[in-house]
Amino acid sequence: QVQLVESGGGLVQAGGSLRLSCAASGRTIPMAWFRQAPGKEREFVAAISWRVGNKFYADSVKGRFTISRDNAKNTVYLQMNSLKPEHTAVYFCAAGTSWHSDYTSQNRWDYWGQGTQVTVSS
Repeated sequence: QVQLVESGGGLVQAGGSLRLSCAASGRTIPMAWFRQAPGKEREFVAAISWRVGNKFYADSVKGRFTISRDNAKNTVYLQMNSLKPEHTAVYFCAAGTSWHSDYTSQNRWDYWGQGTQVTVSS
């Protein structure tokens, strides 16, 4: 069983930055970030493969968010810059035992963290 522990969320003013972390126990291959804003469905944010480190982003965050990983620590990060109020959401870390081409679907991910709240004030 894989456990994911997220950290790094909080309250930040518009234009500020936050870095989320997700530490995984056990062996995982790809990892990803999703988010769920109030009253909205959970949506894909970014994903990273484990072996090669290929990175994938939702169009809405390209150029603003960066996903990275530290294999030695089994940890994935999400650096979020130039934050806006519309980025306010609960951010969830996800992990999978294998890579799927439809990585934007939450159904393709096997394990989930508890979520961390990100609030961006205007």
